[in-house]
Amino acid sequence: MTRPRPTERAETTARRGLPGMRWAVLSTNIGVLVLNYGDRAALGVAAPLIMVEFGFSQTTMGLIMSAFALTYAPACFLGGALSDRYGPRRVMAGAVIWWSLWTAATAVCFNVLTFVVQRLMFGLGEGPQGAVTARTMANWFPKREYATAVGLSFAANPLGAAIGTPVVTALLVWSGHTWQMPFLVLGGVGVLVAAAWYAVLRDRPEQHPLITDTEIRHITSGVLARPPETDEAPPVRHYLRQPAVLANAFAFFGFSWVLFMFLSWYPVFLTEEHGIDLENLAWAGALPWIAGAIGTALGGIMSDRIARRTQAPFAVRRWSAVVCLGAGALLCLPVAAVGGTFSAVALLAAALLLLYLSNAQFFALVEDCVHPARLGAVTGFVHFCANLAAIVAPAATGFLVDRLDSWPAAFGLAGGLALVGALALAVVRRPQPTTA
Repeated sequence: MTRPRPTERAETTARRGLPGMRWAVLSTNIGVLVLNYGDRAALGVAAPLIMVEFGFSQTTMGLIMSAFALTYAPACFLGGALSDRYGPRRVMAGAVIWWSLWTAATAVCFNVLTFVVQRLMFGLGEGPQGAVTARTMANWFPKREYATAVGLSFAANPLGAAIGTPVVTALLVWSGHTWQMPFLVLGGVGVLVAAAWYAVLRDRPEQHPLITDTEIRHITSGVLARPPETDEAPPVRHYLRQPAVLANAFAFFGFSWVLFMFLSWYPVFLTEEHGIDLENLAWAGALPWIAGAIGTALGGIMSDRIARRTQAPFAVRRWSAVVCLGAGALLCLPVAAVGGTFSAVALLAAALLLLYLSNAQFFALVEDCVHPARLGAVTGFVHFCANLAAIVAPAATGFLVDRLDSWPAAFGLAGGLALVGALALAVVRRPQPTTA
């Protein structure tokens, strides 16, 4: 009788490992994305102090914030393509370390140029996280659970903003309004998070030493299982010409315009228009993002539940995005016009709840009409298009407020673009599946 090799014994042991490893992977991904948005929200919270110290106008601060997206947007596409080729484990770990080091580097910025360089380098590191998350969830979850996994993952984005806002505020208060302190703390935490990701993750379930045979069968078999990657995949450019992919990207652009306007300028809006001080900014700044986190998680869960019943995932994802994005866009329009602080915060929370119900759908729509081997790259392209809004929205908002003294104009533009995106997605059909 031939003795099993060490690797075979390890595999046998591994298959009797821990149940629910895909949920451990999901939880680790959530930790990464909480950090991602916490780091991103920090500049918006510290912006009033930075503007006073360096004498920046709203227009100048808007340009600094927009610089982030000049590298972030193309890095979305690059990160997705790299995750298809090298796997999400290494790509995400490298990205987290990079953006964390540049988060800490914010503390040494001293003029417009240094802030712009920091935001460019920071955006380059943060860009891959969306497409890498989509690729990770597609590898680790069956199609019938994909929107749930993506929804729970990306619920961490607004949750990161909700957590980051009071944490950054607390660090600012604790340090005597020393705006550099939060960036140094967040940078150090990021290195630890990158190490945790690399320790827990493997690119595919079959490679993990602690997954069971039962869980692998759950992922790879049954109704709406994880699609195999055995067929020859069409080139990425095939998908970039599909109307469904392009309409999805445009709708995601409208969503992202609203997102980046709020992420960059909401704390300033509260302090200037409603007189919120730094201590009270924590609750007012966090509440809408908590609503966004709830919306993202619920959107994914409900989408999967309906898709399993109807066996029509593309139609379910599309109409969920259209209805929720459109309704949220309409609620954005009156936010700047209401008088009371509580009314403005409550209305914005309702708007973000609806908008974020559509969030998981943009990623799930890609997964439903793209070959698995091209999922990272095409998701990265859609995410790239969406984040072109991040280049323009902060600067355009700063311009409208600075030159026209009009927050209603800024909110109206954001809501209008999101509404047009919803209408574009409403008229497209699912592309015909192809393997060549």
